[in-house]
Amino acid sequence: MNERFYELPEEKRKSIIEAGFRVFSKNSYKKSPMCEIAGAAHISKSLLFHYFHNKRELYLFLWEEGARFTIEYLNQYGCYEPAAGLFEMMKRGMEAKLALMRQYPDMTAFVLRAFFERDPEVAGEIEKSYEKHIGARAAEVLFQIDPAKLKPGLDVGMMYQEMYWASKGYLWEAMQRESLDADGLEQDFEKLFAFWKSVYGRERAEEDG
Repeated sequence: MNERFYELPEEKRKSIIEAGFRVFSKNSYKKSPMCEIAGAAHISKSLLFHYFHNKRELYLFLWEEGARFTIEYLNQYGCYEPAAGLFEMMKRGMEAKLALMRQYPDMTAFVLRAFFERDPEVAGEIEKSYEKHIGARAAEVLFQIDPAKLKPGLDVGMMYQEMYWASKGYLWEAMQRESLDADGLEQDFEKLFAFWKSVYGRERAEEDG
């Protein structure tokens, strides 16, 4: 990326970033032309290529911007505090992501679409970045969870994997709709969290015993 991009007035940088989020959030990487992004940002295509040498560079820059915002919100909502307990951490994470979705809908839609993007030009870098920013941190915190709050003898790693797969599958289905419905996502995930708590939580296990 041309460092002169950072020398632009904040309003102009914001316009280019928002245009990128908007266009990439609606189509796959391959089907999102740079000319459309330039038009949405009200600049020429040649000027956009002056700041970003190619589409891949712009796409990965936007992914990093989205990841940075997401991590900031996750930290603000305290979703990496093991003392809160697994299910409270999950609830906080949901609240953080829904707040992002409501305030920055195009960015959130882009991050979700990029997470599922399979184009070989960008997929590998997205996967590595996700693991660095979010995956490794989540796994680290997971194993600091107090097992006394979970069902005795539970395979915590397998439990986390099951919840991750279920959440990923649900989000994939949600991405197939015309637009993301934050209220609908919130209601569905609240039901999922309640179900997981009833299955994996210590209190329910003791009641059943």
